[in-house]
Amino acid sequence: MSTPPSIILTRLDVQRLEKLIAEQGENAPGVEALQAELDRADQVVGHDEVPAGVVTMNSRVHCREEISHKDYHLKLVYPQDSGPDGTVSVLAPMGTALLGLQVGQHIDWPAPSGKTLKLTLLAVEYQPEAAGEYDQ
Repeated sequence: MSTPPSIILTRLDVQRLEKLIAEQGENAPGVEALQAELDRADQVVGHDEVPAGVVTMNSRVHCREEISHKDYHLKLVYPQDSGPDGTVSVLAPMGTALLGLQVGQHIDWPAPSGKTLKLTLLAVEYQPEAAGEYDQ
């Protein structure tokens, strides 16, 4: 596995995610990894300061797996909003890894098969902050 890329988070996302962690309890699946991601953020900025190419909560993203060249179009959501329709929970390993990522960065994603896939973030197709929608 490679070193995780630097990440940028919004203060509002950090506040909401810390509340989620408190509600879930420290032993809930994915909570420890999410807390580690929040702790390693290089920058925490206001919701009106986040660059448009950064993955925030409720962002829609386009990423590609490097070996198979398979494209994924996903929406990063809170656990209660996840479902089979292209959403990924922030508590899932892939969701945690996407949080705060910037266009052009790579992440290692442990696939259910046990192998590690390398995903590249190609685009943030929709970001609530860039659209002026701060209540998501």
